Amino acid sequence: MRQGLDPVIHPPKRLAAMAILAHAQDADFSFLRKHLEISDSDLSKQMSALVEAGYVSVTKHGRGRASVTTYRITKPGRAAYVSHRQALERILAGPTADTDARPETPTPM
Repeated sequence: MRQGLDPVIHPPKRLAAMAILAHAQDADFSFLRKHLEISDSDLSKQMSALVEAGYVSVTKHGRGRASVTTYRITKPGRAAYVSHRQALERILAGPTADTDARPETPTPM
């Protein structure tokens, strides 16, 4: 994706989930749902995309209503998150002399 942004992480709900996971050892489904303020089905969809990309691992304990689903960021997920965050920071910082330099137009003789 343009300017180093990761298309898997870029959607706001996924980016927010990755930010939570990057700062925690792990987080369970209900914690993420509460903090992201989204429905069960939406969270499930967003986390499935992150799991499929290999950015998050999932562990399920128990059965039925007593089951607990826990998510943890993986090493590739952390690297992708850090890279995506750096790309966002570069965008937010605005153009620099290096990135904004335009080649000079030759003057006619």
